[in-house]
This record gives sequence, C-alpha cells and structure tokens, in this order.
Amino acid sequence: MTRVLGYRVLVGLVGLVLSACQSMDAMRMIQTDKKQHNRNTVQVYCAGAEICEFGRLNGLIIVDEKSHRVTSEAMKKAYVRQMADRPDQKGTYLTIPAQQYEMVIRFYPISQQHAEVFHIIHNFKENQRYTFKMYRQRSRDSGSLLNVSAPNPLCVDMLQEQRTIRRFCRPYNVVTGVSEFIEQKI
Repeated sequence: MTRVLGYRVLVGLVGLVLSACQSMDAMRMIQTDKKQHNRNTVQVYCAGAEICEFGRLNGLIIVDEKSHRVTSEAMKKAYVRQMADRPDQKGTYLTIPAQQYEMVIRFYPISQQHAEVFHIIHNFKENQRYTFKMYRQRSRDSGSLLNVSAPNPLCVDMLQEQRTIRRFCRPYNVVTGVSEFIEQKI
C-alpha cells in the first residue's frame, strides 16, 4: 500500500515539474512581450495550419524540430512573442529587425507527426506585419477520374499587412509523390 502511494506521489511530482517547465517558457515569452519594441522591427505570423512553427531565421534555430520548444538563443534575442497573455493558449509570432532573412517555417496542416517545410528569402520592411498563410488551392476542373483524383496544390501566401505580395504553390507530382514550392505570379 505504501509502495503504491509512493509511486503515485512520484508520478504526480514528475508531472508537476514537466508542466512547470512549459509554463516557464511561456512566461519568459510574455515577459519579453512587455519590453519596449524598436520602431524598425517587423512582426511575422503564420496561419492556416493546425500548428505552425518558425524553424530557423538565417542561422538561428527558433523552435527545435524534435522537442517543439523555443530555443534559449531565440529567447535571449527576444524574437519570439506569445500571441495570448495566458500561457495555456498556443501560438507565437516573431518580432525581428527589418532586413533580409532566410526563414524556415514548419506547417503542420493535419497533425504534429508530419510537417510541410517552407523556405523563403525575403527583405522585410520596417514597421510592417507579415503573415504566412497555408491553404489548399481548390480547383473546379472537371475531367477524367484520374485527373481529378490527384490532391489539390498546397499553397502559402505571404501577406504584407492585408495584401498578398507573394504566393508559393506545391503541385502534387504523380510520378514521385514529392514536389517543391514554386513561386506563382500574382
């Protein structure tokens, strides 16, 4: 009896410690939110998927791919912000200095087991809000069952404020099953 009680207490303490670590990460992001923002910064959001993460910004890893946690280096630079004031609500965005970056964004459109990885190089302008929005491009084509059965292209729109400035789509390749995002003309 005392053994069972001891195990239950131990499991409870381990659960408490693990939840405290996640809460501390969220609280550190909320505290950096309250710092004064520079006027020459850019806000970068992602949307359209169940979960999306900023993987890398130039050489700086923002969110670790395996643990799905914000790295300490990204927190030190104060790039990562929490969308909500409560730590239990998910969602982060970036506040970065305005300049050209290579950015990697991981979208999880269905579940956290499979990521759609999106790479972009862009010159971000100061005092602007950018949003990367993933969606399926629905086609209204009719035709043979073979032509219609292929999945619709997966697209990412880059919005500056409310205007789409760049669009990337990844058509499904029937032969290999793999394809890349290709920039489309808007």
